[in-house]
Amino acid sequence: MYIPENYSLTNQAEIHEFLHKNGFALLINQTLGKMWATHVPLVLDFKSDGTPYLLGHISKANSQHEGFAENNEILAVFTGPHAYISSSWYDHENVPTWNYIAVHVYGKIKIHSHEEAVLGLKKLVDKYEEKSENPIRVENLSEKTMREARGIIGFEIEITSIEAQKKLSQNRDDVNYKNIISELETLKDPQAKAMAEAMKKNRP
Repeated sequence: MYIPENYSLTNQAEIHEFLHKNGFALLINQTLGKMWATHVPLVLDFKSDGTPYLLGHISKANSQHEGFAENNEILAVFTGPHAYISSSWYDHENVPTWNYIAVHVYGKIKIHSHEEAVLGLKKLVDKYEEKSENPIRVENLSEKTMREARGIIGFEIEITSIEAQKKLSQNRDDVNYKNIISELETLKDPQAKAMAEAMKKNRP
């Protein structure tokens, strides 16, 4: 990923927090001689020694898993808030742009056994059911329902490198920076409001 120096995100704690909050990723590899991508939730987890890795699954009907055996190299792309930035919001003439946060995770994929895949499902469900009024638990599902888990390929991704970018108008002075935030906050677009919050957090 092309990352101008001003926009480079290297703080590991911040990257891990981003991956936790923005877990719906684009999983990319080469399968059957062509590029293949699947939109899939991935969970950031940690080994006993603190090493981070990604946990997920895809359907057995998805041919992408055939490429895992051919080449275990994988790319997972995570995106956060993004918004169009109009140059009319500046106090000087300039070009419009787009603000965004994105993290690219490169790694090696390892296929799980059925038992490991079920444990992965449990971690995924527990994460997203945490705030539910009546949370679902995988271990409480019926045997009939759990037979559907036979239709998935569970996996983990050993992270080999991470590229992260946080493009939040860091190159603007305080006056224009604050004006961009104010303009974003007036928009009805949830992405624009989320970007405004990210910018406020980045430069209090």
